[in-house]
Amino acid sequence: MSSPQKVLVTGGVRSGKSRHAEALLAGSADVTYVAPGAVPDPVADPEWAARVAAHRASRPASWRTVETTDVAAALRGADGPVLVDCLGTWVTAVVDDLGTWDQPLAGWRDRFDVHLDGLLDAWRAHPALVVAVTNEVGWGLVSEHRSGRVFTDLLGRANQAVARHCDDIVLVVAGRALHL
Repeated sequence: MSSPQKVLVTGGVRSGKSRHAEALLAGSADVTYVAPGAVPDPVADPEWAARVAAHRASRPASWRTVETTDVAAALRGADGPVLVDCLGTWVTAVVDDLGTWDQPLAGWRDRFDVHLDGLLDAWRAHPALVVAVTNEVGWGLVSEHRSGRVFTDLLGRANQAVARHCDDIVLVVAGRALHL
């Protein structure tokens, strides 16, 4: 059996999913690490900035970090293995860019799908191993806030779409990995 080329690692917050994803690429020196979230402001949110700094420090020095919300472009620009951490911050960035958090999802979901389709095209076309980390939103409560429902709905859609193009899907709970 050949090694998987497209892997989705999902789990809850602080489940160990990022650590597991990084371990999948531990033997590769030319990894491109794609961080889709905005670069944190240490003055505005020191706790978030400290988390991001800890993630950066834990990566091998040989890995190249790309901090961008255009994950599709980052995939197209990389030759070797890629780690995307995480799809939840990518969804947040796309909705921020669209400026649609407070609008009914039905009115603009097609605009989101353009971004998702671009990501999927780049995902499928990438010639090397790609591992994406995501949050499992399917076990939580339905939010009473529109923005929470929008996030859950879109990340659930993105997770299912990416999973359809994966060789392996891994659920991480309490640091333990279960291959689905």
